[in-house]
Amino acid sequence: MSERHDVAGADTMQVPGWQDFLGGLVERHPRLWLKLGDWETGLLRERLEAVAIERPLYVTGLARSGSTILLELLSRHPEVATHRYRDFPALPTPWAWNWFVDRAGGTEAPAKERAHQDGIAVTPESPEAFEEPLWSAFFPEAHDPAASSVLDAETEHPEFEAFYRDHLRKLLLLRGGTRYLAKGNYNVTRLGYLLKLFPDARFVLPIRDPLWHVASLMKQHRLFCEEETRDEKVRRHMRRSGHFEFGLDRQPVNTGDPRVGEVVRLWEQGREVEGWALYWSLLYGHVADRLEADPALRQATLVLRYEAFCAEPRTGFAAVLRHCRLEPGALPAEAAARVRHPSYYRPSFTLREEATIRSMTGAVARRFGYPG
Repeated sequence: MSERHDVAGADTMQVPGWQDFLGGLVERHPRLWLKLGDWETGLLRERLEAVAIERPLYVTGLARSGSTILLELLSRHPEVATHRYRDFPALPTPWAWNWFVDRAGGTEAPAKERAHQDGIAVTPESPEAFEEPLWSAFFPEAHDPAASSVLDAETEHPEFEAFYRDHLRKLLLLRGGTRYLAKGNYNVTRLGYLLKLFPDARFVLPIRDPLWHVASLMKQHRLFCEEETRDEKVRRHMRRSGHFEFGLDRQPVNTGDPRVGEVVRLWEQGREVEGWALYWSLLYGHVADRLEADPALRQATLVLRYEAFCAEPRTGFAAVLRHCRLEPGALPAEAAARVRHPSYYRPSFTLREEATIRSMTGAVARRFGYPG
């Protein structure tokens, strides 16, 4: 997705017509595109066999927790390879699609603030979260709030696992990296499965004070609802790229807790503060339970508090790099120059709303060191 700025200075989202058309073809014929991906793999088989998937990196957590800036900073490491905006919508065939894009001259564009209007500027070469359409193609109930989204060490899907490993190898080969990096909010319920697939994987899980986090989530939801109402192409793009965090098609992740139905009901009733607060509690409560129950997962996961990261970005990002087993180079200094507390919005809750958020999230927040 790209953004444009009209003469009045208001930010609006814009999806190019060609992207909307091609994205529709991929959405309507997922099995065909998976077969094309397998065909591409066959052509590259000899080269892919020489590519090892070692210590892949996953940034995951509830949206608006700082995951994007972590992705941006980690992607700048010379060893790292990840998805970019240019990879969409032909995600199942990254090698062939990038070959076409290179020759079509579609990668040179000035940096513009991304759709979230949060001060992060992007180009077609910027890193982005684009794994989700691949997961959805093999796990069609991934975004059904009535079905558990939890995938763990007991999960088996040989067809997906073969395709996914080949996809990661293609990106490593394409980008010349040795460490695959993915940002994916929905991977928060797949940690056990990913660790089973890649026992040497490293996870970075940002978390944010629930008061500020709920405020940011509500702001983004309003923004995307407005834009999707204005332009149906924006809504289609969000759905096709696997983003159901905000907007008219918003769906909560089902962590296996039956209270997820209450989240949906609260949202449907317009009780946004309560719905988001309960959702925050369910999702991070699930994470806390999984980390407590699985020593190997706990060892592989770094929980990063957003506020501490913003207060001491150099120290915080140095810790992230150590956890990821990456040499720091100049990246901690770059983090210090770029990371700061957000200034483009502030929570505007009433005292009763603040009390509601603290009450509904307090028990889980305390498990992560927040006062609750």
